Amino acid sequence: MIEIITLETGNPAESPKLKRILGRTGGLDAEVLVRTDAVVRDVRARGDAAILEYTARFDGVTLTPATLRVEREQIEALAAQVDSELIAAMREAIANIRHYHAHQRAGDWEIERRNGVRLGQRVRPLGIVGLYVPGGSAAYPSTVMMNAIPAQVAGVERIVVVTPPAQFARNPVIAAVLNELGLFEVYTIGGAQAVAALAYGTATLPRVDKIVGPGNQYVAAAKKIVYGVVDIDSIAGPSEIVVIADDSARPDYVAADMLSQAEHSEDAAAILVTTSGDLAEAVRAEIIKQTGHLSRRAIIEKSLRDYGAIIVVGSTEAATALVDRLAPEHVEVMTENAEIDAARLRHAGAIFIGPYSPEPVGDYFAGTNHVLPTGGTARFSSALGVYDFLKRTSIIRYTEAELAQTAGAIDRLARAEGFDAHARAATIRTEGNREITEQTK
Repeated sequence: MIEIITLETGNPAESPKLKRILGRTGGLDAEVLVRTDAVVRDVRARGDAAILEYTARFDGVTLTPATLRVEREQIEALAAQVDSELIAAMREAIANIRHYHAHQRAGDWEIERRNGVRLGQRVRPLGIVGLYVPGGSAAYPSTVMMNAIPAQVAGVERIVVVTPPAQFARNPVIAAVLNELGLFEVYTIGGAQAVAALAYGTATLPRVDKIVGPGNQYVAAAKKIVYGVVDIDSIAGPSEIVVIADDSARPDYVAADMLSQAEHSEDAAAILVTTSGDLAEAVRAEIIKQTGHLSRRAIIEKSLRDYGAIIVVGSTEAATALVDRLAPEHVEVMTENAEIDAARLRHAGAIFIGPYSPEPVGDYFAGTNHVLPTGGTARFSSALGVYDFLKRTSIIRYTEAELAQTAGAIDRLARAEGFDAHARAATIRTEGNREITEQTK
């Protein structure tokens, strides 16, 4: 079910399987992009009329502009149906997420240079954010928390939620988390048409500054298309985990953690990188044993067959170097010197250190954000956070004395680029150029 690979040199090119995993991308199908683009253009042109038409066609639900928005009383009534113990767990998770993200707040700053020049940065929250909540048979309240709470901590005043029409009938737990977070501007539209409506605005839905939240391939394609008109969080790819372990690790722990990611989807990746051949064999046996008791067995088996691997390397240094090549979404470090080995890692969405830090604590409860870079993008991107809902404005306060001293340098730099009007805008303000300026009028 899952292959054991021994890398003699630590070079992933030794293994065709690993080379294939490294080459995996989250690219979108060209045909999906074309079909989605047509929907986006139509919603931009026709607004509410297009939204209602696509909702009837794709969701089988007939709505009007007046019934697109869910009443607050309906959300509260649905939330009341949810088990009180689940609500209590939600509240604790929300508190943890708020506490963690509060440390990401950024404030204004200013520095003073020579001649009284003052330079600074002004930090302000985005005005309005759109949150896409996917439908389907499963409900993911944790994802609502992870997307909404950083925006709230940042100070975003208005969060607009869109979700497919049948969402609440199937999943009252989503109503419960919206209620706990105080999110009551909710519209029952899904798919590419919802993303387009948020990006361009309609008579009923406001135009937002940023769209966050996961969705199917059409939602992802729509986010890609509207990026630039609005900001987006990312185009997420399949989930992935890499566990670094040595002889000190328990095989059942390692196997359980790998399976927790393999159950996401058939294209999820679960990989063990270990210095121990004995552990490799023991983990494979545990995976086979534990999979037999899991409800998503068919998905897990295909995921492990196509994108799973157990890789044996010569040292923990080789292990961390290989993981940096993979730049995965999640990394767990279960080695004798876990802190040292984890400190060596440069590229990962989130790092879980030690045997009692399984990946699901990050998904649900610790407070860190589980919206993470996938597909090797941890080389250049980060977890979703408060900073994703803030914008920074540069503040410049120059003085006459400083401009007199630096106008010549500005003049030379501007003229080197062929911009004499730029140069003149600086030199016109200096004493020696006033007469020249008058002569050129």
